[in-house]
Amino acid sequence: MDRDKILLTPGPLTTTLRTKLAMLKDWGSWDADFNAITARLRSRLIDIVHGQDTHVVVPLQGSGTFSVEAAVATVTPRDAHLLVPDNGAYCKRAAKLSQLMGRKVSLLPVTEDRPIAAADVAARLDADASLTHVILIHCETGTGVENPLADIAALCEKRGKGLIVDAMSSFAALPIDARKVRFDALVAASGKCLEGVPGMGFVFIRKAVLDACAGHSHSLAMDLHDQHQYMEKTGQWRFTPPTHVVAALDEAVTQFVEEGGQPARLARYTENYRTLVGGMARLGFKPFLAPAVQAPIIVTFHAPADARYDFKRFYDGAKKRGFILYPGKLTQVETFRVGCIGAIGPNEMRQAVDAVADTLAEMGIASGVPAL
Repeated sequence: MDRDKILLTPGPLTTTLRTKLAMLKDWGSWDADFNAITARLRSRLIDIVHGQDTHVVVPLQGSGTFSVEAAVATVTPRDAHLLVPDNGAYCKRAAKLSQLMGRKVSLLPVTEDRPIAAADVAARLDADASLTHVILIHCETGTGVENPLADIAALCEKRGKGLIVDAMSSFAALPIDARKVRFDALVAASGKCLEGVPGMGFVFIRKAVLDACAGHSHSLAMDLHDQHQYMEKTGQWRFTPPTHVVAALDEAVTQFVEEGGQPARLARYTENYRTLVGGMARLGFKPFLAPAVQAPIIVTFHAPADARYDFKRFYDGAKKRGFILYPGKLTQVETFRVGCIGAIGPNEMRQAVDAVADTLAEMGIASGVPAL
């Protein structure tokens, strides 16, 4: 196969040739030309959430988790008490990193196949007046379930609680409008639905809370307040930026706008999802989530019941045919995940289903029907 393997994962993702080519030039990190790229990119990111009047955006080197940690460290005071509704692995990660920074954390357990219920969050906030902030994972990528951002934001606003949103796998695909949904911080990254390459996160911080964030962070490198102040003053990053990643994301955002922005991207991903689920159903596979709570970002499938199924062999078979799948993230049942995002369309999804069918045949498995 003469093309790159298609990444059916939650990130990194398959990128376009234009995005790849944007990384072929070297940039001086303090040079005016590179500073112009950073400024343009920050402006266009704010445009995507309609946050020009209410928020600033602060980019940060590193994976998306770096920016989640930076957002919690910067936005919450050290004596904050955070509520983390937990319906998956990335919720648990947010709780862990908050605890490691010395923040008090309370979990609200939710079963992995259900979205978080706003009423349950409201009840916990009402029962414990010491809670100051909620951390919400918009799309819990461990399963693919979409959590109700607008509902959680409304109840946090009504009760005067801060809200930090991990929108890592939803930003630029699912609708997020800062004019309608109030959040103190919202975190996303370059290598997800904007279809850039990994290596840079960014955090939208509400202007009304920004000044109060000074001195919260336990870390020099992850202090988003300091990063923002320095960028506003100089146009530069405080420390060496991932120049090639920034240039690639700038180009990826150009293509995002050309495609028609968030509505067009969601439409393509939704068609990818429908093509995938329909094709996999014909092979006997069953998604873990009910369609009503499934975001068209990544789909968790039950593993086949056939005793000959082995994920490593299954993965290697799909890889040999040009497709990279993703292991499951659940502890109670055996699953695997297939992403619907990246610079791909329904044709690639049909080819992926064909690759899965051929792999099953090679393994001697007649059907993907799970043991339910």
